Amino acid sequence: MTTPSADTPPKANDQPTDDAQATPEGERIAKVIARAGVCSRREAEKLIAEGRVSVDGQVLSSPALNVTGAEKIVVDGNPLPQQEPTRLWRYYKEAGLVTTARDPEGRPTVFSRLPKDMPRVVSVGRLDVNTEGLLLLTNDGELARLLELPSTGWTRRYRARAHGRVTQADLDKLKNGVTVEGVRYGAIEATLDKAQGANVWITLSLKEGKNREVKKVLGSIGLAVNRLIRLSYGPFQCGDLQPGEVRVVPNRVLMDQLGNNAEKFGGKRPADHPTQEKNNNSQQRKPAGTGRKPSQKGGGKPAAKSGTKTGGARKTKGGAHAHRRRRV
Repeated sequence: MTTPSADTPPKANDQPTDDAQATPEGERIAKVIARAGVCSRREAEKLIAEGRVSVDGQVLSSPALNVTGAEKIVVDGNPLPQQEPTRLWRYYKEAGLVTTARDPEGRPTVFSRLPKDMPRVVSVGRLDVNTEGLLLLTNDGELARLLELPSTGWTRRYRARAHGRVTQADLDKLKNGVTVEGVRYGAIEATLDKAQGANVWITLSLKEGKNREVKKVLGSIGLAVNRLIRLSYGPFQCGDLQPGEVRVVPNRVLMDQLGNNAEKFGGKRPADHPTQEKNNNSQQRKPAGTGRKPSQKGGGKPAAKSGTKTGGARKTKGGAHAHRRRRV
């Protein structure tokens, strides 16, 4: 048998060596920064592009770098903090606060109003400056990224007060989606709760949460929104939170709601049939400042289904939850 010489080119189906196939150890630098709660992964990539991140003394210009944790990472001149266990908070955002770390116009921010003992957190999505109600906060940017994804399938519920007149038949047309100023908005479930003087109260459920979606969609049918309250985000509800109040979501509840994604954040993969656990918390009350307690006839749908507790979460369908959820 003839032995190929050293000059013989390799065959097309020759496999590369293990070294050539090996991927870099560790995780992407932007992901590590996000997991430390400094900002979201997208914002971390922006920091890197602006030359505000260094690794072992070398300023980065690209996020295409894996780190193992042994490196010295500095962001804006400060050492990257150690990653803490993933946590989630429910916060009642007041109208007039912007959901950014810094505002060029000098307006007060959500983060400037948080308790002094709160760790560094990022928001799960944003609320418009004049919108109030539930805002989720987390010390893990990767969790924020997961919960923001439309593929998660979590429904956002709002209650809107708007100037103008509308019928339920008009609102039912929103179930098919609508295009406003060239932007396509997905299906929206909207219920006319009541008329109050020159205004109407409407409860809306949507999954996308695009910028100013509620105001633009209702504006397209002749309504001018003058108050907007977010009641819930996925299984987590405003409940009896008071304006400016913040409460941590129990870790068991968070991991249960994350389902098969729990392992990524320090939890355990759920069993196929988790046990229903008893919760002795009191019945959920209306969000502060929404007027009298909503009812089916007088004030629209309540903020949660009957039997929901104030643990901050409720059962949902689909999305990130491929398992049966506990009622909390």
